[in-house]
Amino acid sequence: MKINIDKEKCTGCGTCVALYPQVFTLDSDGKSKVVDQKSCETGECDCQVAVDSCPSQAISLKK
Repeated sequence: MKINIDKEKCTGCGTCVALYPQVFTLDSDGKSKVVDQKSCETGECDCQVAVDSCPSQAISLKK
């Protein structure tokens, strides 16, 4: 699964970063950015939790 972040929807709240700091960070614009796509692809983290926890629904998963 590939993580996709809709920068237009992202509010920069940091929920995803708090849940999975090894996968997400906030970029210079204050928006979420994926830093470790592989963790989601290999199942090291349950990225669906980040999708479900995003209050602005900016995170999605694609096969």
